[in-house]
Amino acid sequence: TGDAFVAAVAKGGVITFDCGPSPATITLSATAKVHNDKGPVVVDGGGKVTLSGGGKVRILYMNACDPANGGYASGAPGNCNEQVTPKLTVQNITFVDGDVRLGNVEEGGGGAMYVRGGRTKIVNARFFHNACDPAGSDVGGGAVRVLDFPKAGSVARPVYVVNSTFGGKAGYGNTCANGGALSSIGASWSIYNSVFSDNTATGTGANSGDGGNGGAIYNDGNTMAHQLCGTLMENNKANEGGSAIFFVSNDRSGTIAITDSTLRKNPRGKFETPGFPGLYVLAKGPPTVTNSTIE
Repeated sequence: TGDAFVAAVAKGGVITFDCGPSPATITLSATAKVHNDKGPVVVDGGGKVTLSGGGKVRILYMNACDPANGGYASGAPGNCNEQVTPKLTVQNITFVDGDVRLGNVEEGGGGAMYVRGGRTKIVNARFFHNACDPAGSDVGGGAVRVLDFPKAGSVARPVYVVNSTFGGKAGYGNTCANGGALSSIGASWSIYNSVFSDNTATGTGANSGDGGNGGAIYNDGNTMAHQLCGTLMENNKANEGGSAIFFVSNDRSGTIAITDSTLRKNPRGKFETPGFPGLYVLAKGPPTVTNSTIE
């Protein structure tokens, strides 16, 4: 049940499901919260379980800087962003209808998952029809929102996304003001063998207005690295910049690399980086592209 799942996440450890041989959907009425003073949490759906927010609640919340969530992970607020704990892995599972558009939630963005500090891995997971605020200059991550890894450490400890799908076909995409699927500030990403399609950044006016950047992925910060490998991105849309990827390293120290991937049919918004359809990039240099198609 939803209540049993919330209790299991709070306790920590490896969480599996005994729902019988058929696919099962568990609808939550409250958000499951990883407690900062517990051990690692692994949520394994066995390829059969779908967690649903029912269009009313966020599904998972982890925040090393939230004292109400089992204390600070560091024992003190000063360096909570730099902690390697808590640790969260979600695998072999589907997240649907996570929703934080209704307000009254801890922090903004992250319809299915919100992460601040610690470490996160997403493996063989699917994210369908999750949503966060439709307008806002910094809010983002219809599916997943990651915030505030330290400047020096984010490259060495990226968020891993492996063999996962965000959207996949019309009607299944995730939406938010920025970063229809993924949004981050200060975090690095290593994304492998995944699919991003039909996600939308719904805001308008860009950062000086109410968003609309990064149809699929929105990255903002300083020293960060984005690695995309073996991945398909198509039919994502941003009203402003970067229908596939919006990547801005404010001090121009960040890097983005695209390898063995295909980015196509991500329509131009109001602006994009010349020569890179669907991308808006301000970084140490232009994207490093290897054996990939961007059109």
